[in-house]
Amino acid sequence: MEKKLSEVFGHFSCEGNFKSGVPFGSGHIHDTYKITTAEPDQPNYILQRINTGIFREVEELQNNIYQVTTHIRKKLSAIPGSDPDRETLTILPARDGKLYYRDKEGDYWRVYLFIEKHKSYDRVETPEQAYQGGRAIGRFETLIAGLDPSGIHEVLPGFHDMEDRLNNFQKVLEKDPENRASLIRDDIQFVLDHAEEMMTIKKLGKAGKIPLRITHNDTKFNNVLLDENDKSLCVIDLDTVMPGYIHYDFGDAIRTTANASFEDETDLSKVFVRLDLYEAFARGFMEEVRDELNDTEIEYLPFSARMLTFIIGLRFITDYLDGDHYFKIHHPGHNLERARVQFKLVKSMEDQRQEMEKTIEKLR
Repeated sequence: MEKKLSEVFGHFSCEGNFKSGVPFGSGHIHDTYKITTAEPDQPNYILQRINTGIFREVEELQNNIYQVTTHIRKKLSAIPGSDPDRETLTILPARDGKLYYRDKEGDYWRVYLFIEKHKSYDRVETPEQAYQGGRAIGRFETLIAGLDPSGIHEVLPGFHDMEDRLNNFQKVLEKDPENRASLIRDDIQFVLDHAEEMMTIKKLGKAGKIPLRITHNDTKFNNVLLDENDKSLCVIDLDTVMPGYIHYDFGDAIRTTANASFEDETDLSKVFVRLDLYEAFARGFMEEVRDELNDTEIEYLPFSARMLTFIIGLRFITDYLDGDHYFKIHHPGHNLERARVQFKLVKSMEDQRQEMEKTIEKLR
């Protein structure tokens, strides 16, 4: 594999020569490698093979990322003491000038500058980490503010569109291609019982009560980088940056930040929302982005945590019913386990609804 990585890396306009390449990170979608260069004074890189089964429009995908990072870099450059090379992703072009390289097998690859001395966590350990994560996501929102949503291509149409996700669930449920529906009746009923309430954000958007923005749309906590001192650094994994509502980013961040357990925990008694982590994240987030939001956006931030947790659970259970084609699984039933974690977390958030709403009210 190293020979292949070296060959691909050689097609990009990077400083330094290939020394080694190893798998990196815990992402579900792309194949990601850290490339170490032979020269100590040259940077290292992240090399990714893009999953074109999901991201079919590679040129549009890469152009989105370039627009977003360029916009952020321009803003950072005007802030004294900022370091754009560490506070946003840096995408490197291929030698032919394109933002990707397509190999002989038809696979698409891309390269980012590796951000040294960073930390990322699949699970939040302390309120301070949650607070710093909130600051990172909130700052990202303010840095991309002003970027015209019409100029960003919707590479995954309907990604957080609740109506589309529910309709897709119903279609898969009716077909039941793997004959699994009869095994998960309670889980299916949970979806049906919550469907109407979960349409709230879309209805608010249609009514013009909340504005369409550019949002990240995949703000799970391991997409936040902290520096070596656990201070907020930047937000990564910009594949899903598209027009959306602020609630998509806040909600998804809470889903992973404030979960007391892991995404694929099998002991559901360990799954609940930690209010101390929720409060800490919300505090950091609101410190950065409060002045950007209108009253209705702020009011529905607590609800968005339930909604995004629900929609991820809905995606997991839909993929399970459909035969596990979207998310990488490590054993049979993995997507079902993941869905049940999300649904248990929704229940915990429902139980703690008043406390979550009071927290946001205090942070206005």
